Amino acid sequence: MKIAVIGCGYWGPNLIRNFVQSNKIEELTCCDLDQKRLDRMKSLYPSVKLASNYEELLQKPDLDSVAIATPVKTHYPIAKEFLSEGKHVFIEKPLTHSFDTALELVKLAEEKQKVLMVGHTFEYTAAVNKIKDIVDSGEIGKILYISCTRVNLGLFQPDINVIWDLAPHDISIILYILGEAPVSVNSQGRAHFKAGIEDVATTTLNFKDGVIAFIHNSWLDPNKIRRTTIVGTKKMLVYDDIEPQEKIKIFDKGVDVPPYYDTFAEFHLSYRYGDIHSPRIEDYEPLKKECDHFLTCIQNGVSPLSDGYSGVRVVSILEAASKSLRLSGRSVQTQGLKLLNKKSKNNGNGFLMASSWR
Repeated sequence: MKIAVIGCGYWGPNLIRNFVQSNKIEELTCCDLDQKRLDRMKSLYPSVKLASNYEELLQKPDLDSVAIATPVKTHYPIAKEFLSEGKHVFIEKPLTHSFDTALELVKLAEEKQKVLMVGHTFEYTAAVNKIKDIVDSGEIGKILYISCTRVNLGLFQPDINVIWDLAPHDISIILYILGEAPVSVNSQGRAHFKAGIEDVATTTLNFKDGVIAFIHNSWLDPNKIRRTTIVGTKKMLVYDDIEPQEKIKIFDKGVDVPPYYDTFAEFHLSYRYGDIHSPRIEDYEPLKKECDHFLTCIQNGVSPLSDGYSGVRVVSILEAASKSLRLSGRSVQTQGLKLLNKKSKNNGNGFLMASSWR
């Protein structure tokens, strides 16, 4: 299989490293406008080919697929050209800069019967998949709320705010675990250094069944924090991605309501403080699994776990959050909810994924 990675800046080299190591790849081309970046990739991986402009790649009829790791606003035009030429496309998160362009790419991929995949890397981590298994098993009970914190100092982005930069990870994790999309979004934030580009924000996702999810993102924090807390009616779970060993901790803690009471005086909540345990999780590189999944989906003609519709869902929420910011935190409905929650013939959870077109 022949693939090209477009963009050799911050994240592209990680994709290149994993694709170079794959036994499914026959030829890899690195593409970037910066010759110094290309020279570095060639020094690290002598077997790769180089291209200084993605238009060169459009002239290669034997190219099977591309992975796009360029600035967000370039995702749509680049991906559209390659899908139109019948190439499979992987795009780093977020899929595009708007709901309409994201949906257009999904429709084009369906028309061309090509794989369109978005880089929601956390859906491929052992920890997040273990959390999904725990939640689906009912061990923590009915989910009451989810709280996510993803903060650090920098890196300020020139063209997108902190929500578009950091929140896609948290949003994709939340949607993957819950198996549904929110009905509305609220967001508040501030731009302290560059007008119109918020560097700190808190976003709330409101779900139909009453579950609420909070996401706090910041480029202005002295600490790097990657933490998700899930509170259920039976137990509570904390996922700390920075923790090297015990990434998941399950707390047998909670609040119990008396089953019967006649007066307010008889109403007394009881607090439960039980054991804490950390389940064993596999140790592997999620990005390697994600890259291999993309190649396997191409070989087998199936749509990936983090397919185009997954990307559209996340972009819809990001767009609603940005609109809410402009409206001083007012609630905004997520676009395309009926489309995104429709059932596919391959699963019953409302997500269009792993469907075969061969």
